[in-house]
Parts: sequence; structure tokens; C-alpha cells
Amino acid sequence: DGGSLAGGGETFGDRSLSQGLSVLVGLGLCVTMLGLGCAVELGQLGQQLRRPVGLLLALLGQFVAMPLLAFLLALIFALDEVAAVAVLLCGCCPGGNLSNLMSVLVDGDMNLSIIMTASSTLLALFLMPLCLWIYSRHWINTAVVQLLPLGAVSLTLGSTLLPIGLGVLIRYRHPRAADLLVKISLWSLLVTLVVLFILTGTMLGPDLLAQIPASVYAIAVLMPLAGYALGYGLATVFKMPPHCRRTVSLETGCQNVQLCTAILKLTFSPELIGSMYMFPLLYALFQSAEAGLFVLAYKMYGRDSYKQDTLGEEEDTDISYKKLKEEEVADTSYGTVTTEEHNSIQMEPTQTAL
Repeated sequence: DGGSLAGGGETFGDRSLSQGLSVLVGLGLCVTMLGLGCAVELGQLGQQLRRPVGLLLALLGQFVAMPLLAFLLALIFALDEVAAVAVLLCGCCPGGNLSNLMSVLVDGDMNLSIIMTASSTLLALFLMPLCLWIYSRHWINTAVVQLLPLGAVSLTLGSTLLPIGLGVLIRYRHPRAADLLVKISLWSLLVTLVVLFILTGTMLGPDLLAQIPASVYAIAVLMPLAGYALGYGLATVFKMPPHCRRTVSLETGCQNVQLCTAILKLTFSPELIGSMYMFPLLYALFQSAEAGLFVLAYKMYGRDSYKQDTLGEEEDTDISYKKLKEEEVADTSYGTVTTEEHNSIQMEPTQTAL
């Protein structure tokens, strides 16, 4: 059985700690969304909208595959309503910025990664509440689902538009500052997750972690792993090149756990949330560890083939350039006029340096 995650509500009722965590979550989310906006270039966004492959992949990956996966896992492991809501919330979240960082490490398509993250974040305004409403029907007769604050979820999602819009404006006006903010946001993401996990795991006590059933830990391990596999399969169906497949894989499995944490913390009361608050943090831990293994495997086994492909392309370019250079040398020989004795004129061939 999934067991109840509602226990521990009193522990989460510590007002000073609860308010501190809420402030940390809110600030971390704002910095992350600001960095996401700074990574978006209007020209690239326009190109993607004219050929919306990234938009379509974000739609299918984040709001078809992942919510369905979360729903099925909740049924398979027979979770109770509180745990199921936590899993569904995480599964219905848009893509997270961790995927952008990981895409760099596996030589992925950064433009595709950023467009997918931004697109899924904007689509979440409408599709995340819809997915939650659809998939929570199985637990509709429970109190936590009847109190599921879809309006507050929409409000939290809407509040992310301001830092995203500000980031886009900074990118348009001050590109160098935007590059710096992107780096700051990525480090902020990692630091915030580590701090949240330490605070929740230590200050709230190991008893809270012990209250989380083994089935929830199992889902936290399996869900991102299955998401990576689903994303890679989806990109394969679209016949995308290998570097794009790696990108779509990471984009699908990496969820915006900061947004999930913010929704759980800001829209549910401590009495209802209980240790349910821990699930997105567990998901963040395992999605990062599994993505790290993905990167490590690529560095050990996949990087050589990538370098060979790149080197082959460069060699072809060099050969073509050399041939073109030789042809230009042969066709562009000029002469200099020299005057010798007896007033004779002689042409002395020289070659101009290219």
C-alpha cells in the first residue's frame, strides 16, 4: 500500500520554519524563471513558432506522456490520495532548467532545449490545471482532491510570467547581463534544491523521511528514468538526430520541481501537506542523479563517436577549402611589368597571396 503521507502535518506547522521555506521557495522560483527568460531570444522564438517542432515535443512530453506516467505509477503502487496528488503535481509540471544545464554536458541542441522549457512553462498555464483535473478524478471522493486548489495553481503559474517577461526584456536590451543571469539562475537552482533538501531532511527530522512509504521512494526513482526513456523514444519517432534525441530525453524527464514545491507549499495547508512536501525534493534528487549518470555514460561511451562525426565534417570542409584555394591560385595569377635594357618589356609571373 502507498500509505498515508498526511502524517507530519504538525511538524510542518512550525510557522517560522514554514515561512522561511516559503520565502526560499518563492525566491528560488523567481530567479529560475528570470534565468529562463534571459535564455530566450526573440528571433529564435519566432523561428520555432514558424516551425513548431519544439513546441509540439514539449506538449507531447510534458502534458501527455509525463502526466499519464504519473497517473499510472500512482495506480500501480496503490498510493493514497495525498501521495497521488503529490505525484500528479510533479508529473504535470513543465520542464525545468536542470535540463538546459544537462543538455550542454551531452552536446545537445541548446536552442531546442530552451524553446522546449519555455514552451512547456507557458503551456502549463492552461494545461497543468486541466491535467490535474482529469487525472485526479480517480480520487475525486477524497478530501484532498476536493480541496485541490486549481485556481491557486493557475495563480502561481501566472505569477511566473513576470520574471520570464523581465528576463526576455533583459536579453533584448542587455545580452551580456542576460548571459550572466542565466549562469546565476542555474547555480541558484542547484543550491536551492540542496538547501531545501537539507532543511527538510534534517531540521524536520528523520522521522518525517521514515513516514514516506517505500512505494513513494520507488516512484521517485522510476518516474524520471521512465521520463528520459519516453523522451528519447518520442524524439526517435520524429526521426530527430542523436544530439536532439538526447536533448528531448532530458527535457521530458527533468521536471520543474521548484514550481511543484512552490505549489505544494503555497496552496496547501500544513495539515494537508504533511510529508507530501518531500516528494518533489526526492524527485529532484533522483532526476539529478540519473541525469548525471546519463551524462557520465555519454562522456565515457558516446563522446568519441560525436567527436568523430564532428571531425569528419571539419575534414570535409578543409579538403573542400584547399581544393577551392588551389583553383583560385591557378586562376588568379597576375604579372608585374618590368623594364629591362633595350626598352623591352617582359612579364614576370607572380602569385598573389590569398
